[in-house]
Amino acid sequence: MNNNRKRHHTALAIFAFVLAIAVIAAFITTIEGVDTKQARNIEQPGTTGLARPHPPLDKAPGEPVRN
Repeated sequence: MNNNRKRHHTALAIFAFVLAIAVIAAFITTIEGVDTKQARNIEQPGTTGLARPHPPLDKAPGEPVRN
């Protein structure tokens, strides 16, 4: 019985080690693809501002749009 318990603990320790390595590898792989630029409220050159609202179309589905 003691031998089974020792095998169980060894297998659990190996699994925990492999899981920890996989989590660390996934974390490192994810961090490499993340862009770390900071957002700013300053407009970039060439931006035209916010979009203007458009009036509703007031038409039924399938009906042509009138100007």
